[in-house]
Amino acid sequence: MAAAAPLSWHERWWRWRDKALGNAAFRRWAAGCALTRPLARRRAAQLFDLVAGFVYSQVLLACVRLRVFEVLADGALSVPQLATRIGLGEAACERLVQAAAALHLLQPRGTAGWGLGELGATLVGDRAIAALVEHHGALYADLADPVALLRGEAGDTALARLWPYARSAQPGQLPIERVAAYSALMSASQPLVAQEILDAVPLTQHRCLLDVGGGEGRFLAAVAERAPQLRLMLFDLPAVAGLAQARLRAAGLSERVQVHAGDFLRQPLPAGADVVTLVRVVHDHDDAPVRALLRAVHAALPAGGRLLLAEPMRGGAATAAMADAYFGMYLQAMGSGRARSSAQLTSLLRDAGFEQVSLVPTRQPLLCGVLSARKAGGLASV
Repeated sequence: MAAAAPLSWHERWWRWRDKALGNAAFRRWAAGCALTRPLARRRAAQLFDLVAGFVYSQVLLACVRLRVFEVLADGALSVPQLATRIGLGEAACERLVQAAAALHLLQPRGTAGWGLGELGATLVGDRAIAALVEHHGALYADLADPVALLRGEAGDTALARLWPYARSAQPGQLPIERVAAYSALMSASQPLVAQEILDAVPLTQHRCLLDVGGGEGRFLAAVAERAPQLRLMLFDLPAVAGLAQARLRAAGLSERVQVHAGDFLRQPLPAGADVVTLVRVVHDHDDAPVRALLRAVHAALPAGGRLLLAEPMRGGAATAAMADAYFGMYLQAMGSGRARSSAQLTSLLRDAGFEQVSLVPTRQPLLCGVLSARKAGGLASV
């Protein structure tokens, strides 16, 4: 039998560290030593946060459902006053207030009672975040047995029922009642990323923009305000396209936006746009449909045309928890798609024929990253 290869010094270090951290005596020593005490306490707090994370999320959900942040937006209230406003008993309200304050959602305001904390203040009137918090009830139900979910034994998940496209043989034939809930969620959460994209990528050099998988048109509504010179088109499944037409009509944009209905995995995309956007579309799909979609976009663009692909991306400490932990399990429950790094997306784009692929910096990479790519030929703008 051949001798085992010697361990590298990196591996020897990791093995020593793992044994040390698993040793109760070492942990007690580290917690008592002046040099290691701050690190030991920080690691213990991080571990407890992982254990208690679900409870934290439920405190937030309770505050959202009881409209605590909106009630306190006009000023601090005492516990009895707040309890009356949100319909809780005083003891339960006190418990909720203390929990929310520990999570920086609320804070004490002296004799005035309790007011908004830094995180709570950012949530006031933000329908996008509130919609996501409410939506997570379905995700938590699917994660009740994470091992069964990972083994594919969870059956028909709540997220799969909410997002019916992945398991449908004919998504273009889905009725409106099957797509309305997920479409409404995406529409409500779209403002979170729309301004990030438009702040990062000026569109003044383009003539016509096609938003593929554009949902109810919230992104295009933001584009219309930022770039009044652009002609606009939207492409989505027939049932969703109907919802988009109604919303765009209500926004006074029906004359400016052409809505096209179809299935982008089975039908060609409409021509005429010199820039195409894919906003939080690609990560919902596995590699084979993504390749088909990118080829369809490439075919629809003229020479020199541009694709903007925007979604949360893997890579880097700032996005690791969001992309790898959150979206990793979310998409497992949904039954389709995965988070990808900018390098993985770049490879898919190049395979589809795109050139000049570059990562565009955004102010909040946690919300989305943006890749810009060009179809060869033409006079490409900067």
